[in-house]
Amino acid sequence: MSRVERLEDQVKGLTAEELKSFREWFTQFDADSWDAQIEADAKSGKLQAFAERAARDHKSGRSTRL
Repeated sequence: MSRVERLEDQVKGLTAEELKSFREWFTQFDADSWDAQIEADAKSGKLQAFAERAARDHKSGRSTRL
């Protein structure tokens, strides 16, 4: 049995209150992980091409106000 399968079994065994608490924790954990990945990608330059394309598209009129 893999670690993920063991975790799945443990999550299935949580009470409603424990599941609520876990869900809140995991939501924050996932958001923090995503933020860290975006920050790392920005610092490494991985997003530069996207930013340049967005700027070109905007300058040429291919963007709309949100």
